[in-house]
Amino acid sequence: MSIGEVLEHINAEFPEVRASKVRFLEERGLVTPARTAAGYRKYTQADVDRLRFILAIQRDQFLPLKVIKDYLDAIDAGRRPESLPGGLRLEPRSVSQQLAHEISGHIRPMTRAELQGMCGASDELMKTLESYRLIWPDETGRYNDHSLKVARAAVTLAEFGFEPRHLRPFRIAVDRELGMVQQATSGLGQHDGGVSMERAQEAAREITQACLRLHAGVVSAEIADMDD
Repeated sequence: MSIGEVLEHINAEFPEVRASKVRFLEERGLVTPARTAAGYRKYTQADVDRLRFILAIQRDQFLPLKVIKDYLDAIDAGRRPESLPGGLRLEPRSVSQQLAHEISGHIRPMTRAELQGMCGASDELMKTLESYRLIWPDETGRYNDHSLKVARAAVTLAEFGFEPRHLRPFRIAVDRELGMVQQATSGLGQHDGGVSMERAQEAAREITQACLRLHAGVVSAEIADMDD
């Protein structure tokens, strides 16, 4: 199938994806469609399933493409790779749409009541999380799986005695890190249209992951020193 037909297959689930995104993933070696004698790309159903997997992982776990590529390369080579962060281990086999959902842990948008029912957050905690913009509903009033992860973390902190006012520093830290990411990627998406925008978004993911690793590493080291 052509790239236009591929988009028809995936846009119901990923409406924001354009041809430039698919070409960018090919440029980075994650998808390798066959070529006709005239040089046109020809995609198979396996290519479409692979794209769905990649897009779901990017959307739901915010992983850099390099991490996803290494994972898929191991599967392509017949190896059994380590689990993706937050995911399950895959056997070496084709990646289907159903499997992409299982691995990504994708959760449909949920109402406020559903979110509270899944994480146990009180009305007061929900109001605090929203006031600090740690979670927020979409235009339909529903919450995504990122909001669920944040709310669950906040509930855990509350169980250890953290009060709602203690959550504000997290928003401040997020804003500072976002500023760093935006400054570092500000010039990457200004040329060559969609492909450059994809490069900027991928750089933002990699910088974000590096910030998270740095933060976790420093905190872990300090806690280890407390035990000495």
